[in-house]
Amino acid sequence: MLSKVLVANRGEIAVRIIRTCAEAGVASVAVYSEADEKALHVRLADEAVLLGAASASESYLAIDKIIEAAKSTGAQAVHPGYGFLAENAAFAKAVEDAGLIFIGPPSSAIEVMGSKIAARDLAAKADVPQVPGSQGTIASVADVIAFGDEHGYPVAIKATYGGGGRGMRMVASASDAESAFASAKQESAAAFGRDDVYLERYLSSARHVEVQVFADTHGNAVWIGDRDCSVQRRHQKLIEEAPAPGLSDELRRAMGEASVRLAKQVGYVGAGTVEFLVEADREAFYFLEMNTRIQVEHPVTEMTLGLDLVAEQLAVAAGEPLSITESGADPRGHAIEVRVNAEDTRGALFMPSPGPIATVQAPTRAGVRWDGGYESGDEVQPYYDSLVGKLIVWAPTRDRALDRLTLALDELIIDGVPTTVPAARQIIAHKDFRNVAMHTNWLERDIDFASLLPPVEDLSDTDAEDTEEMLPRNEAWVGDRRYVIPFFTPAGPAAAAPVAEPQARRAATGGPRKKRGGGAAASGEAKSPMQGTVAQIDVEVGAQVEAGQVLMVLEAMKMQNPIRAAVNGVVESLHVEVGQVVAAGASLATVAAAGE
Repeated sequence: MLSKVLVANRGEIAVRIIRTCAEAGVASVAVYSEADEKALHVRLADEAVLLGAASASESYLAIDKIIEAAKSTGAQAVHPGYGFLAENAAFAKAVEDAGLIFIGPPSSAIEVMGSKIAARDLAAKADVPQVPGSQGTIASVADVIAFGDEHGYPVAIKATYGGGGRGMRMVASASDAESAFASAKQESAAAFGRDDVYLERYLSSARHVEVQVFADTHGNAVWIGDRDCSVQRRHQKLIEEAPAPGLSDELRRAMGEASVRLAKQVGYVGAGTVEFLVEADREAFYFLEMNTRIQVEHPVTEMTLGLDLVAEQLAVAAGEPLSITESGADPRGHAIEVRVNAEDTRGALFMPSPGPIATVQAPTRAGVRWDGGYESGDEVQPYYDSLVGKLIVWAPTRDRALDRLTLALDELIIDGVPTTVPAARQIIAHKDFRNVAMHTNWLERDIDFASLLPPVEDLSDTDAEDTEEMLPRNEAWVGDRRYVIPFFTPAGPAAAAPVAEPQARRAATGGPRKKRGGGAAASGEAKSPMQGTVAQIDVEVGAQVEAGQVLMVLEAMKMQNPIRAAVNGVVESLHVEVGQVVAAGASLATVAAAGE
């Protein structure tokens, strides 16, 4: 077994790995940014090394600094967790070249699977079913139209070196091809440094099912269960469960065997996940991608199979053979995981909401697990992912697991920042989810999710003649929708307690109020609805813009948020530049309304 491991990550996954290292008698080294000096993963580790400033590029993405930290502390191996450098082939190669052990697959496997085109080619060699797609990258709008004419619409344009929905555009018809092609290439270049894109037939009502695989250095490779991750927003998973419900034994086995073939084809080592789009009613599945790391949702597999996948990673990295000798073990019961993020779900906006956490108190009932990255008194930083923790429940059946999860969500206490718990409650209570009628577009296309959540501005406690509303107000565009939101003061947003909490803990939305009889006029000033970084600016001073047109894009906690004009007019001034970190409420741009 290894004696010391450096954990090249932060938050929940770093805490998870450090705790497993402690149980295995392995010393742990944490790395951290200046913003994370007091973070939980730093407090738990045996040693900790400061990497640099808050920016991920100066800390958690600084390969040379991480390698030096491992060497200086005498660590034998580096565990990348998920996110940041976990699927970065150059990082894995640097670890290998430094004479250290990378707790994951060989850099060659990461490199191949990091290219969607190369991954598709390898999947074809392994006889893994695929959605019809282009032969390599495409070069023009004409390629999109030709593919759509041959295979039918809708068509998905995807970033060759992308993931998480970035650089992806759906083309409903030939008339949409030009704008979709241009925006997909632009976003791909901004997010991944390359604008290569390819095409796939878009399955509009498929489920997202993934298979957990594991391989060692002795030639053993197995699949150890599957998970359903169909409930998504902006291509980000919200709820996961194992085993994937509603699949036949034959379909489940076929996906598992295909996953092992792919793992062997690429020379895989360690934990990995093969993701598929599934049409269960047709007994059909199609290769989507392979994630060459431990997944966020791995606990549901652990809960149903009695495993510690991180401990298995450590053992395989140390050269030991897999303790799991056979594929497809029958799962015991059912497990469901809810990702709890620091985001305000009012109006279904899911606005990143970093800040100090007053209290974190997890449920203590049987069959409930809390994997958290924060404790009471910690602070959710605005520079990184918004995940606070994961609430996982197990029960003998799916129905009982859902009932237990409902109770556990009510018992989970996180005070100080709004979280996604209200959204999770609505999802698991919905009849479609209960009846396994969900798919990857269900939440955003098939139901009016915003109507199930409190609105951004709730005036239900007032009467028509004496309207009491939160003032002042601003009209903002987020994504493709227009919302009326409270203005932010220099000190930050008006205090607002999380909404839709259990009755005993519910608090009214605060903020300065005064009596008004009429609504506010749209403002030509664009203000930041959150703290974030200016990722791109799409207009110049003097440009003519229309209401709803994108002015710029803010990135906050790994989410890209388009900032749109609220009025028709001319861009009078831009108050920020690309790369600038802005506070909530900061003025971003001014549009002089037409006619003024």
